[in-house]
Amino acid sequence: MKINSQMTVLIVEDSPTLVVAYQEYLRNEACKVTYLETGEEALKHIKKYVPNAILLDLGLPDMDGMEILKYVNENQLPCSVVVVTARGSVDVAVEAMRNKAFDFVEKPFDGQRIIVTIHNALQNQQLKYKLELYKKIDRFKYYDFIGASSPMQAVYQMIENAASSKATVFITGESGTGKELCAEAIHKRSPRNQKPFVALNCAAIPRDLMESQIFGHVKGSFTGAVSDQEGAAVQADGGTLFLDEIGDMSLDLQSKLLRFIQTSTIQKVGGNKSRKVDVRFICATNRDPLLEVQEKRFREDLYYRLHVIPILLPPLRERGDDILLIARDFLGKYAKEENKLFTSFAAEAEAILLNYDWPGNIRQLQNIVRNVMVLNDGKRVTPNMFPEPLDKLFKEYKGKIGKSDSKLADSMSTFSRRKNIHPLWQVEKEAIQHAIALCDGSISKAAGLLEVSPSTLYRKCQNWEKKGVEMGVTH
Repeated sequence: MKINSQMTVLIVEDSPTLVVAYQEYLRNEACKVTYLETGEEALKHIKKYVPNAILLDLGLPDMDGMEILKYVNENQLPCSVVVVTARGSVDVAVEAMRNKAFDFVEKPFDGQRIIVTIHNALQNQQLKYKLELYKKIDRFKYYDFIGASSPMQAVYQMIENAASSKATVFITGESGTGKELCAEAIHKRSPRNQKPFVALNCAAIPRDLMESQIFGHVKGSFTGAVSDQEGAAVQADGGTLFLDEIGDMSLDLQSKLLRFIQTSTIQKVGGNKSRKVDVRFICATNRDPLLEVQEKRFREDLYYRLHVIPILLPPLRERGDDILLIARDFLGKYAKEENKLFTSFAAEAEAILLNYDWPGNIRQLQNIVRNVMVLNDGKRVTPNMFPEPLDKLFKEYKGKIGKSDSKLADSMSTFSRRKNIHPLWQVEKEAIQHAIALCDGSISKAAGLLEVSPSTLYRKCQNWEKKGVEMGVTH
């Protein structure tokens, strides 16, 4: 890795002879080097300007150089410290490493050793910087989730924070927002990821069988119980038990679930023996849980037992360009399954996807894309391929596009009437501003008309905003 010319090195050394040697060794290096003789000068310098690397002599005239190393370590400063000393004892080396010295060099040394060591120290800082930068980049994929929007970034962070705990997680959100994906992500991110993840949909199982599904039953305990059966609680022992649509659970079973949560003990239906199990509870509902409590359909004590870490999944209509990311993912997946040639959505089709409310959320988007794949052929998905209700939206939007196109053409014609030539970036900026204005400030709609990706316009607008250009846009 090439060393950046902006990288800085501080050399703390009181020997004039060694300073001259260092200057000679580093004469052809791109980094900027500062030389200081005392520990006091070094500390003052570090407090003002943190270097990327420090070459630190321990035998300074006014203090032990180890104090400087300790200061860097205790304050977690972003620099790599290379300790240089004539006192090459094991104890000194151990203390230096305990205080997170990057390397330890004994005197005497040759020039090549110093050059390689400083290169390694600077590369270490460059890699750390890139790693931190990467961590700050918004994720567009997280386990089985797809989405780069701010609401989803918050969800990912909640999952990161909650995963290592055993605390119960209560996931809420509209139907089709990915509550089971969220539960699976928590399990996969947790220390329990090598143990089972067991999911039960409380709305899909008859109420009179739900207790047996959770706790198991013994032979003959009810009609159809022809043998002993373990329930989901035992199957999930050591792992995670996910109870989806928990609001559909009967009040009687809610009482038994509360006891299970409090005691970690279960008893099979028809049995008389208790058993301890270790499970992490995650539950989910598409209802308003507090309203369910107020209406006496959900036990208040159970609600507070379960509602330890709440995670609210945003509806698809609030996730902006995530709609396109998810649609493109489905497109690639279903095109392969159906052996079709589709590779992309037309700009007008993307504009329609972005402007629909998606009451069925991701599940509805999934069904729309699969419908297009099965019933159509081609390389690009066009608006006329969409089934109901998007086909109606297309007819409405087509009229708006026609009007906007004429307005856009009128506004663009002003460029042709100009007598002077303007820079290309300025013409582009004005054209984009016109399009956004005609679309009532919506970047997504303007991108559809201009037949470019919304992310392209977002990036350009952000660059202009940094330069002080007011855009007046909405997302």
